[in-house]
Amino acid sequence: MAILITEHTKVIVQGMSGRIGAFHAADMIKHGTNVVGGVTPGRGGETHLDRPLFNTVREAVEKTGAEASLVFVPPPFAADAIMEAADAGIKTAVCVTDGIPSQDMMKVKRFLKRYPEERKMRLIGPNCAGIISPGRGFMGIMPPHIYMPGRIGIVGRSGTLGYEAASQMKALGIGVSTSVGIGGDPINGSSFRDILALFEADPETDAVMMIGEIGGPQEAEAAVFARDHMTKPVVAYIAGLSAPKGRKMGHAGAIISAFGESAQEKVEILEAAGITVAPNPSAMGETMARVLGRRQAA
Repeated sequence: MAILITEHTKVIVQGMSGRIGAFHAADMIKHGTNVVGGVTPGRGGETHLDRPLFNTVREAVEKTGAEASLVFVPPPFAADAIMEAADAGIKTAVCVTDGIPSQDMMKVKRFLKRYPEERKMRLIGPNCAGIISPGRGFMGIMPPHIYMPGRIGIVGRSGTLGYEAASQMKALGIGVSTSVGIGGDPINGSSFRDILALFEADPETDAVMMIGEIGGPQEAEAAVFARDHMTKPVVAYIAGLSAPKGRKMGHAGAIISAFGESAQEKVEILEAAGITVAPNPSAMGETMARVLGRRQAA
């Protein structure tokens, strides 16, 4: 069934009339995503990419039945856009925007907690590549041709390493059920643990590739969850094995500040939890193939 998005998911794009939003919305439509409209304040009543534009997310939800939103809104306004989506009843929001201030994201996290579980919006990102269920639909900026439909889930902080894992597995004849980029910021909407739980419950996912990096406790928390709750094999890769303590790497969240946050410490924690760790980025696909081969042999 894939997780988070299928060909039936009704998607709106906040910021669809902007240059970047329009480019990626057109790609989503081209590859079968059910984009039902866009939101640009002040342009309600117009059309863009043959889809209606609305002034507010609430109006878009009421008129189209949208249940998911892709947020292409500049950093100063992105937090408000996310909260507007949650308030309008959107079930899943993906925020691609990079550079949202941490203080704004703290406000968003507090805002989302006010809703009861059945009404709470799931936020993917910010600063992420998005989500894709190959051949069915995607919300984000990833190149869809890299992904082959299959039964392996991918979850990662790095979008480009997610592309690399999908490409390597495709070359080995291994397809993807859903790939989720959770984003590289220190404060994000969904954690590794959150997405692992969805993959564990998905009957069309047989194993998971988890791609982490230095900084933050999320990989360690995911290791404990996988050890205690997952029946499906997890393969991991941790970026930053050669990064010295205190060194930033690209993502705002990729800075080591405490025990368990360096790449080597994370590898040790993951392996202790029974997770197979790829030794380098070029070995992600072959490591997954080896784990699947062992499982089939057993």
